[in-house]
Amino acid sequence: MFRTARSSPGTRSRSSGRRDTLTTSAPATTALSALTEAVGAGGVVVVSGAGLSTESGIPDYRGPSGVRREHRPMTYQEFVGSADGRQRYWARSYLGWRLIATATPNAGHRSVSALQRAGLVAGIVTQNVDGLHQAAGARDVVELHGTLAWVRCLCCGHRVTRVELDRRMSAANPGFADQVTVTAVHPDGDVPLTDADVAGFVVPDCERCGGVLKPDVVYFGECVPRDRVDRSFALVEDARLLLVLGSSLTVMSGYRFVLRAAKLGIPVGIVNAGPTRGDTRAAYRVDAALGSTLTHLSRSLGVVDV
Repeated sequence: MFRTARSSPGTRSRSSGRRDTLTTSAPATTALSALTEAVGAGGVVVVSGAGLSTESGIPDYRGPSGVRREHRPMTYQEFVGSADGRQRYWARSYLGWRLIATATPNAGHRSVSALQRAGLVAGIVTQNVDGLHQAAGARDVVELHGTLAWVRCLCCGHRVTRVELDRRMSAANPGFADQVTVTAVHPDGDVPLTDADVAGFVVPDCERCGGVLKPDVVYFGECVPRDRVDRSFALVEDARLLLVLGSSLTVMSGYRFVLRAAKLGIPVGIVNAGPTRGDTRAAYRVDAALGSTLTHLSRSLGVVDV
């Protein structure tokens, strides 16, 4: 897909178009230096994944903190088709949501926000549902998979904040949090509980119509709303550089933007701890921790987070 420089390790080569490629043996410092130069030219569109939030205490599915093999996420089909499934999800989420709600932005989020304020980042698309980009001061973030901060009725479409629903759940389930022991929290904001733990948990209905309430997020097996996809593609197509942060790109939801950028000759940069599906299409690849890497990058450009 791209030419690799044949000079000594750590050098770069310019191929046709705007692609600037590092040798596969280039040390991380050289790769980061080249990526920093590319970001400094501006026109960057960020696509972020769960790996960006792990330093805030939220685990991911597939990275070093991943729980993918031990946890099967809730699917849309199970949620809408099973009252037991909904009870199980809401009982687990009632406890796990508190981790998401109290998490704070880390150095990676703050660096992205600072780069946006400096005019270098033109757009942010996130696969995360934790709201940490916005908490760090980022603007106009496309939340591809929605947000845990809101809940939507599947019957009438009425939306309420998760804080309000939590108040209602606490009133309907007094003492529930004190009766179970939380041993882990999953990336989608729920915790492992036994069937005995969730038995009797009361799930509130929509106050407006009595319908089924669902977190305003895109579950596995559910389609991302078309307007979000279109807006994301528009940002990518206008980008000078597509910068992927903390995503293994395993699912097509994020990988499709890498494919579109590559098709248009827009260079792709990837910063992720561990391999990704998009590595062979990346012009810049840094395998390192997100927080320290993005802090170094932004400060090298004279951009300081607040």
